Amino acid sequence: MARILTGIQSSGNNGEVHLGNILGAIKPGIELSEKEENEAFFFIADLHSLTTVKDAEVRKRNVYAVAAAWLAFGFDTKKNVFYRQSDVPEVCELTWYLNCYTPYPMLANAHSFKDKSDNLSDVNAGLFDYPVLMACDILLYDAEFVPVGKDQKQHLEMTRDIASSFNHQNGETFVLPEPLIDERVMVIPGTDGRKMSKSYDNYINIFLPDKKLRKVIMRIETDSTPMEEPKNPDSCNVFALYKLLANDDQIAEMRKNYEGGNYGYGHAKQALYELIVDIFKSERENYWRLMENTDEIDRLLKEGAEKARKVAQPVLQKVRNKLGYN
Repeated sequence: MARILTGIQSSGNNGEVHLGNILGAIKPGIELSEKEENEAFFFIADLHSLTTVKDAEVRKRNVYAVAAAWLAFGFDTKKNVFYRQSDVPEVCELTWYLNCYTPYPMLANAHSFKDKSDNLSDVNAGLFDYPVLMACDILLYDAEFVPVGKDQKQHLEMTRDIASSFNHQNGETFVLPEPLIDERVMVIPGTDGRKMSKSYDNYINIFLPDKKLRKVIMRIETDSTPMEEPKNPDSCNVFALYKLLANDDQIAEMRKNYEGGNYGYGHAKQALYELIVDIFKSERENYWRLMENTDEIDRLLKEGAEKARKVAQPVLQKVRNKLGYN
């Protein structure tokens, strides 16, 4: 059985999970975890979020929102391991040990630091040390494969370098993880045509109440072609989103409407709204049931952390023995 591990961000905008997250991460991640030959360790990276989120209540809300989204889409917590990073204290102890094996230039070259190094007053030690904590998140569980985007590949390479250095000096201790890069990953367009992102404020949160969700969709940017004239579906943001979710017959019908004229962008937006509400009906209901019962989320995350710690503790003990801390 292959062990796959991935961390899930929980920072920004009250932990809102948008359509890009769902299509680009949640659905592919759950599909990967459902394969019989895989065992998935998926965790919510709430320790990492402390580099930017200082408000305790906001951070807790973010964790619940992210966890509820994954659970609403059917992540199997019995077959796999789903936990909150901060519920596994072993990761912090291992981070100190591996800090002492990580050269300063490696961290100084990390994208997460370099992107903000022009204004060092905004950089805290946690942000600088981010890659080591990330490495420990992976190495603590003998993870064999880590799904990563191309922009995250550097951090996995650093993880392998840190682990290799430790293994070289202390004997074989850590499993060297391999990147799992899905070349099929698509860019999900936002309401303005750019990549859907919280930083662009162009995202669609499918878990919003109906009226608020419809309002967001009605804000999708379109051109000024009059309603009665034919329109080019292939240059329209609404159609780009619609075809990611609709079946072949629905897509063909929508294309026909665009090209036939007497079909306004308002009609297309309404159709997109109705499609989202229809295909995500059960997930939206599950999400709000969980958000109104956060005790259930806590219970599932705690159970996951207990399973994670059973794997983490022997790995940490092996490290302690190698370092003479037994």
